[in-house]
Amino acid sequence: MNQHKITDNLDTLLDVLPANIRHAVEKTNNTDNLLEIIIDLGRVPTARFMDVEQVLVEKEITRFEIDHVVERIGTFDTDNRAGMERTLHRISAIRNRRGIIVGLTCRVGRAVYGTVDIIQDIIESGKSVLILGRPGVGKTTLLREAARILADIKRVVIVDTSNEIGGDGDVPHPAVGKARRMQVSQPMLQHEVMIEAVENHNPEVIVIDEIGRELEAVAARTIAERGVQLIGTAHGQTLDNLLLNPTLSDLVGGIEAVTLSDEEARRRGTQKTVLERRAPPTFDVLIEIQTRDRFTVHLDVMGSIDALLRGYPLPPEIRTRDDNGNIQIEKVAPAPATRAGFNEPPDIKESKSPRRLRTPADPPPPKVDSASEAPIAPPRIEAPLLTNGSLRTIKVYPYGVARNRLMQAAKRLGVPAIVVRDIDEANVLVTLRSYYRDRQQTVMEAENRGMPIYVLRANTVNQVEQFLGDLYNLTPDISGDRGEVDEVREQTQQAIAAVLNGERWVDLPPGPSLVRRLQHDMARTAELVSHSYGKEPRRHVRIFRE
Repeated sequence: MNQHKITDNLDTLLDVLPANIRHAVEKTNNTDNLLEIIIDLGRVPTARFMDVEQVLVEKEITRFEIDHVVERIGTFDTDNRAGMERTLHRISAIRNRRGIIVGLTCRVGRAVYGTVDIIQDIIESGKSVLILGRPGVGKTTLLREAARILADIKRVVIVDTSNEIGGDGDVPHPAVGKARRMQVSQPMLQHEVMIEAVENHNPEVIVIDEIGRELEAVAARTIAERGVQLIGTAHGQTLDNLLLNPTLSDLVGGIEAVTLSDEEARRRGTQKTVLERRAPPTFDVLIEIQTRDRFTVHLDVMGSIDALLRGYPLPPEIRTRDDNGNIQIEKVAPAPATRAGFNEPPDIKESKSPRRLRTPADPPPPKVDSASEAPIAPPRIEAPLLTNGSLRTIKVYPYGVARNRLMQAAKRLGVPAIVVRDIDEANVLVTLRSYYRDRQQTVMEAENRGMPIYVLRANTVNQVEQFLGDLYNLTPDISGDRGEVDEVREQTQQAIAAVLNGERWVDLPPGPSLVRRLQHDMARTAELVSHSYGKEPRRHVRIFRE
């Protein structure tokens, strides 16, 4: 369906401008794409179009020209916005410290019919919908069209804080159809008008623009709990932005830190303190407007947030509109929970503790686990873990090992290890020694499948990095310079000697992760304790007695 645009009498807006600026706008011959006209004292006036900003007149704006515009428009409210009766245009003022207007932003208001077709099925489903997007991308236009369509079948009330949806004046603009409009005397009172609309006017749908304060988020939750459908917009571009906004995160349920039981933490493979959704979301569906013709849709906000907090975001639905007005919906399927079709790593066998993988030419003697008395085959690798010159991706299932540490270590080492949430997807299982000795069901299941198992002595960053180094056959190669390797070894040996001679601890110079790994190995061989401290690139190893 082709969009039919109706510009809200652009001549009405141009009539309030100085003659030279109006003529310059008309000469651009691009008024269909005009978004705003910028008039700032002491600067040249400009026009912002959908894809470019253009200077209108080379002469700087004077006080006379700003006063010329202000005298011909409505009164500015406390939010420094003014409108023009029976139009959707908006003029916003910039004031100096004395309250005198020194700049104007004249935004062109348009009623655009047909914009909501890309999400019309969601709007008419009865679910509450929250719309995100950058300024000027068309959120308010979408709200106006949604209100008009829903007003034909439901009782719709618009809470119009700045008169952008229904236009200025006492009579709403025809673009909102049969929807009723409640104006807000002061922006700070928007939440009170939202509650008043529900209590006094019995709406089935409430349309609200720019939810930006905590009280408005609370009011929206109150309205949703009364069974009223909400269609609104909020500041932010993505679901991630909203979760990180402490004021508005309640719109999607909010987040809080919770402490898990030992059993639940082990089942999830996370630390005991994790982030969880605090309450059910106010809105059922969240829509991110990327461009005017491309939308990202989260059809299940609750599921999307839960998955995002656990580190496995659900793929959203992508909706696009082509040049012919046809709507295309792309649904990205989640990764299948099956091992079929996976690229298996080349014959990696179990290892009792993290260590570098060896080739068949250098096999270690078989080891026996003291708890199970079951021999563990020596690790071997028949081919390098490379695909077309790059490290091969290996999917790791952590059982009792912190997922966040595993992902951070993979990022630091630069290896393509993927942490999966289902053992059916994994190529390798990594667990702790205590879980392995207890013969946990998950570990036994992995053994029965012939899945390689790596056992860590502790849930530490050092152990996790050593595991990934073994998995990808990494060696502490310091830029290929043997002299640098010898220097690191000598420094570490001197530090070990100092600690053995009575020093409480010795800090080694900062180095990359592979250097630190070598230093940890040497300290462990000397039966000393070592930990890494600091952040990259100043992260270093400290050696001390236990």
